[in-house]
Amino acid sequence: MDKFKEIRPIALGIAIKNNKLLVGEGYDEVKKQTFYRCLGGGIEFLETSSDTLTREFQEEIGANIIVKDFLGICENIFTYQGKKAHEFIVYYSIDILDGDYREEYTIQDNGKKYKAKWIDIDEFKNKNKILYPEDVLNYLAI
Repeated sequence: MDKFKEIRPIALGIAIKNNKLLVGEGYDEVKKQTFYRCLGGGIEFLETSSDTLTREFQEEIGANIIVKDFLGICENIFTYQGKKAHEFIVYYSIDILDGDYREEYTIQDNGKKYKAKWIDIDEFKNKNKILYPEDVLNYLAI
């Protein structure tokens, strides 16, 4: 699937611990902007969205999770690296098992490496750091 030509269904996990949200750090070269996004990924054909989260967390950070509550769905139309994209996002609250908890993770995805870390929710709420999509803020218990 070409994520810049088709609507992409994805699942994202909202993991909160000690008022911190686990997010991946990204950088948009065109906008010259660092941003953050909850972890997850594309829902494969015949895969449930909750199974997607279990698979993606295992693949990306080697962590086992407990998928808890379905939180909602949002539509996200955005521009990344100068290209338009369109996705439907299914959100779940999740827990990372204690044995897999780390302050920071290295994520390998599509041949690229980036960091995932726990960032205080107030950093996003106060607009000190950018969280995409902004709808995630609606699902945080703040």
